[in-house]
Amino acid sequence: MERIIVLILAIFMFFCPLTVSAEEIVDLSALTTSQNVKYQDCIKVFNTDNVHLLYLTVASVNANRFKIDEIQSRNGYVLFTAVGKQFLASISNVNTNQGMLKITPTDDNYYFQPGVVLNIFKYIELNLNTKLETIN
Repeated sequence: MERIIVLILAIFMFFCPLTVSAEEIVDLSALTTSQNVKYQDCIKVFNTDNVHLLYLTVASVNANRFKIDEIQSRNGYVLFTAVGKQFLASISNVNTNQGMLKITPTDDNYYFQPGVVLNIFKYIELNLNTKLETIN
């Protein structure tokens, strides 16, 4: 009985292999290929205050192994370099419970890899509910 079940599973796996659709492959390569990025894709509103958003942005830039050039906590911006291009991440208040993050290239040339912006947004979304800790 066990041999029959194993044989059926083997036949099923042979005739129904796991495949990746062409759309998924195109999406992955689109993140790393330079292209014109819309200005609207560089702005996102998060459900957290601007101070927490600033710390999450710095952590995201660091986690993505981008070079942090300058952090201005009073004005709420981070200047960083990714793939040979400099970006400005500016944080502002929408209201008391929401903050807006805008990541724009400093040379106003929006021809770059969209993965730079999307990876930062994704990291912030994943870590949005983490509490800030003070390290002594």
